[in-house]
Amino acid sequence: MNKVLFGPAGNSMSFYEAGHKSTLEAPKWLSEQGKGLFDGGLDLFEYSFGQGYRMSTEKAEEIGKAFKDYGIEMSVHAPYFINFANPEQVMYEKSLGYIKTGIRFMKAFGAKRMVFHAGSCGKAQREDAVALMMERFKEFMPEIERELDGDMFICPETMGKTLQIGTYKEIIDLCTISEKLLPTFDFGHINALTQGTLKTADDFQKIIDYSFEKLGEWRTKNAQVHFSKIQYGEKGEIKHLTFEDQVFGPNFEPLCEVILKNDLNFHIICESNETQAEDSAYMKKCYLDALKK
Repeated sequence: MNKVLFGPAGNSMSFYEAGHKSTLEAPKWLSEQGKGLFDGGLDLFEYSFGQGYRMSTEKAEEIGKAFKDYGIEMSVHAPYFINFANPEQVMYEKSLGYIKTGIRFMKAFGAKRMVFHAGSCGKAQREDAVALMMERFKEFMPEIERELDGDMFICPETMGKTLQIGTYKEIIDLCTISEKLLPTFDFGHINALTQGTLKTADDFQKIIDYSFEKLGEWRTKNAQVHFSKIQYGEKGEIKHLTFEDQVFGPNFEPLCEVILKNDLNFHIICESNETQAEDSAYMKKCYLDALKK
């Protein structure tokens, strides 16, 4: 039977409203979420270094042990500054440095996956920016492969804005470069970029089918996933919403149908605005209820 894991990116507002202040307190709190709905609490937690690495590796080791004690898997989000399509060599080297530092923190946490934004077009034509990004990855991935442990992956993310590199096909094609590249399907981003096209199970299935074709069964079935409802405009993503939104989507239920149909083992991180733990619990209940049918 497939095993799908669910959890939040960072701490929900309710975590702090309950009087908690430190991420060290998050594992116990997450283990209690969903009480009355299902057994076992939530399974995942993604720690974001979006604004930079502002933590010692010793602290990361302490946090990682706390999550391990509660059986909760961790992933890491690398800084948002990464852009492997930037034509300047010094910026390319900085982006590579962010990846290498992230691997060090992955090991300190005991995490197996690092999510990152691969690139953006800037002033270049999209075709040229994507080609440069692909060339860079072919150049540095052999070195990164040597630094990653056998069960560790770096996970480029699908993006939600028109000038960012990260359509689902761009990310899947990028991942063909190395077995150590595992896609992060951010379905909220995909929906925002495509102006609300993710409505039915078939809409999600076409993404999974393309991944099966290009990446094969294991990496498709074990992909990293971000899920949230996102407000969008003509240039794509505007802001993250909560599951209470009834306008923008996407809804989780069609994806849940696809997960069961394809026996997927997704690690699903919720990025809802301040309700990410609660919305993670909602998704886990939907999934467990669907399994019983």
